[in-house]
Amino acid sequence: MIESEQIHNPPIITLTTDFGERDGYVGAMRGVILNICPHTILTDLSHDIPPQDIRAAAFVLYQAFGYYPPHTIHCVVVDPGVGSKRRAVAISTDRGIFVGPDNGVFGLVLSASDINVIEAVTLTNPAYQLPKVDATFHGRDIFAPAAAHLAHGVALPQFGPSAINLIRLDFDIHRQNGICQVIYIDRFGNLILNITDDDLGDSPLVIFTVGNRVITSLSRTFADVDEGDLLAYVGSSRGHVEIAIRNGNAAQALGIEVGDTVKITESSLGA
Repeated sequence: MIESEQIHNPPIITLTTDFGERDGYVGAMRGVILNICPHTILTDLSHDIPPQDIRAAAFVLYQAFGYYPPHTIHCVVVDPGVGSKRRAVAISTDRGIFVGPDNGVFGLVLSASDINVIEAVTLTNPAYQLPKVDATFHGRDIFAPAAAHLAHGVALPQFGPSAINLIRLDFDIHRQNGICQVIYIDRFGNLILNITDDDLGDSPLVIFTVGNRVITSLSRTFADVDEGDLLAYVGSSRGHVEIAIRNGNAAQALGIEVGDTVKITESSLGA
């Protein structure tokens, strides 16, 4: 990367982890990156992923990556298999480079209709790792250095051999015959489903059955219902349908968890 390109398109690295901000783990990763590539714009997607929750991390990344410039490097460390035989990978796409464990955390991003995978490699070259790699902190010792060296202009093939058969988590399970699934619950307790507005078709009548509760229409916004009422609507997360309680917590009120199912009738879903 030449100097003029760095001025006009400075490298950007985002960090997503389940580390929280209480301890020094995120700070250590930031320090590693800035030592290797000091001119990096370093920003955070989230460090509040529930511990070891790969699916939540996959959704948060999927929710946010598209709003960054296409030269952004997204470093994700939600890695319950750290130190095991799971691969460390970097994946180049036309919408950014993704660095992290090959445990399914990139599955939703890689399945998005607006992204094309160019190349993926396994991060095995010790030249682009810290001199001492601890078995329990690959975020600091492998992933942060890889992201920083990529930001500094190192070509992807130099990091290691090609990686094929990347792990994908199944976020479409139960998405058939009018049944869909809660794939994420945000901090407001809103239930995000594995269907989008495109899946609902053009039917004006959509009935959602959540446990023993029924929602008889698709609302546009929270203000369409009274405070405390349940509603379904097309949310801001890439068009996914969500279920919420106005000024309340739907997950708590309904006793719903990620993986629970919702029935949809009077629509073209599953037709």
